[in-house]
Amino acid sequence: MNHDMSRTWIVSAALPVHYQVRVVNGVFDPHNRALLEAGATQQTGTLRRLVVIDSAVDRLYGVQLRQYLQHHGVKHQIISLPISETEKTMDSVFAVVKGINEFGISRRHEPIIAIGGGVLMDIVGLAASLYRRSTPYVRVPTTLIGLVDAGVGAKTGVNHSAHKNRLGTYFPAKDTLLDRCFLKTVDRRHIVNGLAEILKIALIKDRALFELLDRHGPTLIEERLQGRTPESNQAANQVIERAITGMLEELELNLWEQKLERVVDYGHSFSPTVEMLALPELLHGEAVNIDMALTTLLSVQRGLITPGERDRIFGLMRKLELPIYHRHCEPEVLVEALADTIRHRDGLQRLPLAMGIGSACFVNDVRPEELVAAATTLREMDSGSELMREAANA
Repeated sequence: MNHDMSRTWIVSAALPVHYQVRVVNGVFDPHNRALLEAGATQQTGTLRRLVVIDSAVDRLYGVQLRQYLQHHGVKHQIISLPISETEKTMDSVFAVVKGINEFGISRRHEPIIAIGGGVLMDIVGLAASLYRRSTPYVRVPTTLIGLVDAGVGAKTGVNHSAHKNRLGTYFPAKDTLLDRCFLKTVDRRHIVNGLAEILKIALIKDRALFELLDRHGPTLIEERLQGRTPESNQAANQVIERAITGMLEELELNLWEQKLERVVDYGHSFSPTVEMLALPELLHGEAVNIDMALTTLLSVQRGLITPGERDRIFGLMRKLELPIYHRHCEPEVLVEALADTIRHRDGLQRLPLAMGIGSACFVNDVRPEELVAAATTLREMDSGSELMREAANA
């Protein structure tokens, strides 16, 4: 008798993903129902919401948020978390999970609301993806990096063991509400931080966005993208819209990163290592810009960018008040960072490099001596800039 147990069962299923990102002015305006309806299914009875908010945002907007919820008769619990890159850990995720357990939510009808910057949204997104294997959530980004980058994608993640975003999931929010009025209370450095991610899109795929930043950059910073004149208002709208459109165009066809060549990884090859080494000294966008400055020089060395284009790129970086160098950009650090990126990208560098201004290519053959040459040039350029700044201030 033949008891052959070598059968194979193959399960094949597709999960449709649908999420929306929309501009909403006045999220906490009592007449605006967007926050109540975001991510929710039809349900009768008392509305209930668990809100997780960055404690710094809570200090600024907590009263408005509570008045809004009370005005609409929403039964709510608010978890106010202290947030920074150093708190981007599983402990923060567990703090959110504890709050979800205590409040007790309906997993289909009561989306968790995350209000804060990219770090807060990453933490809440990861908690939501893990809680009962998936609980819907809504993002309300309050920083520029949240509006144009962290708030529009599908990834969640926290840092682990000195590695950036080492633990995470692909789990987009059901709805993201973009209100640029929040930017009026964001400090100058965090506006600049967000402009780095916008500059990334400009350099690898949108020359018109580069020109907008070049023309209006200092005004955007000064006005915190609030648009105090018709011209600067139009510029702020166009910059945010082009940045988000560019990002979503790249993400939509590759949401789970089956394809590891991603132009939006520009600025994210060396920066994860440098950023984690420099914590809490460098913000995410600042580290990304240092990476872009370094890879701009790699492009120059390979003839992909002309000296004139290089000067325009570095001129804009300075105009946007972004750093181009950090002491951790040492050859051994950069070589190790590239090795870590190769592990992350499945054995190949898949390094996006800018070609001119507004397009990119991928390379797999960057050698350590190229990195040394680019890092040396970058350090010299930074020293030159430092001397010029000192002379100007003398």
